[in-house]
Amino acid sequence: MAGLSSTFQHPFKSQLSNPIKPSPLHLHTFSFRIRTPTTYPSISTTISARYGGGGGGGGGGGGGGGYSKRSKPPVDEALDISSIKSDTVRLIDEEQKMVGLVSKAQAFQMAEDAELDLVILSPDADPPVLRIMDYNKYKYEQQRKKKEQQKKSLATRVDLKELKMGYNIDVHDYSVRLRAAQRFLKDGDKVKVIVSLKGRENEFRNNAIELLRRFQNDVGELATEEAKSFRDRNMFIVMIPNKAITQKAQDPPKKKDTPLENEVSASV
Repeated sequence: MAGLSSTFQHPFKSQLSNPIKPSPLHLHTFSFRIRTPTTYPSISTTISARYGGGGGGGGGGGGGGGYSKRSKPPVDEALDISSIKSDTVRLIDEEQKMVGLVSKAQAFQMAEDAELDLVILSPDADPPVLRIMDYNKYKYEQQRKKKEQQKKSLATRVDLKELKMGYNIDVHDYSVRLRAAQRFLKDGDKVKVIVSLKGRENEFRNNAIELLRRFQNDVGELATEEAKSFRDRNMFIVMIPNKAITQKAQDPPKKKDTPLENEVSASV
């Protein structure tokens, strides 16, 4: 609505001094004077108008005078009973007992009486299977179980950690990698130790093999050997945690029983 204008078939004619530009949902007051022949007295009136709503013609984005209606949230498919075309359903009550074949209207009424939700379990079954339950509580329990399963999967997941060394690694760097390997193994991860030989370093293959075996011995009982390869230029050994040792290291120490003599002496 770009302005307000009107046309009269009689001598009356309305004139507006300035066109009124629309603004969203504001109350505007304006006045205009209707000029009439001299035989009639002049008429002055005041009109209050509210304009600038959604309406048509403005499109979705343009001059700021319109607004978009909020779309309704989508209906959960499990609660959309209107999608069930069959007049007969197989019903399970709130105590998870099989009620049997009932009409859709009767199932809906039973859910209303129990002040619970009528949920679709198997829409493609013949007849469809419905259940009376507290749907919000059901979804909460499913989300909680999913989170617990994710935590368990993370706890049981085994990552492969790689440590690279040169055949002539110095003592300090060797000790750093050894401590890292021990930490990874205690956390339950695999460790792959790699020694790469480049160019003429292949002449020191025996030194690289000896280094890998030494590293495995220094790790000790924390790990057992899973795989190894000393053939290519990239020689490696893969170690997996020794569950018996790592679990024992993670268990908290047991409290020692207080000797009876100390108890007697303390009471005296």
